[in-house]
Amino acid sequence: MASRDVTVLDDPVGASLRGHHAHLARRLGAAVTYQPEVATFSAVSADPDPQEWADLARLLGRGGLADMFSCAAAPPPDWEPVFVLEGRQMTWSGGGAGAGAAEDVVELGAGSVPEMLDLVARTRPGPFRPRTRELGAYLGVRDNGALVAMAGERLRPPGWTEISAVCTAPGARGRGHAARLVGALVTRILARGERPFLHVAEANTGAIALYERLGFETRKAVTFRGFRTP
Repeated sequence: MASRDVTVLDDPVGASLRGHHAHLARRLGAAVTYQPEVATFSAVSADPDPQEWADLARLLGRGGLADMFSCAAAPPPDWEPVFVLEGRQMTWSGGGAGAGAAEDVVELGAGSVPEMLDLVARTRPGPFRPRTRELGAYLGVRDNGALVAMAGERLRPPGWTEISAVCTAPGARGRGHAARLVGALVTRILARGERPFLHVAEANTGAIALYERLGFETRKAVTFRGFRTP
């Protein structure tokens, strides 16, 4: 597998918004964020000045939410902290156990959004909004027509694709759905010459163990932080 520049993973939000997801971005000066119904992820430069924070506040609007998990800089003191969550960034190493057959994995289109939002509300895998599926391919597993599991592509820094929104309905767990979905996404990402990575909460030990079995290894610790503009 060809080597990939891992330094872009230090700012996956900014690298995505200034590259593959530029068509989904809102920009003002050096500040950048996604369109409101796509995601709340935002980015500034590595050493932002007060003007960058002011520009981001203008983009988000009064009381807007900024998810700054790929930014080490602290916003101005009048930005209200909303959440802090410790996690880790993991990259696919090329090994891992096989995910099994994926014949039951289907692609989820725009018509599946209501079901996807319902599944996310019941399982809480992380941020997911009405237009999040526009970030990349989303796959699912159905049981008697009902969507019971899904996973998809989110951030797209150069040479990489993030796997996200991995979730399974409570009554359908233990059947290997998550492993098959992640395995199917890994196959797709590799087929277009990119490398998979993902983010996971440190407290989600079950998910971390699954990803390690599928060939992911920890690259670094990350802190997911959210702030509300003045």
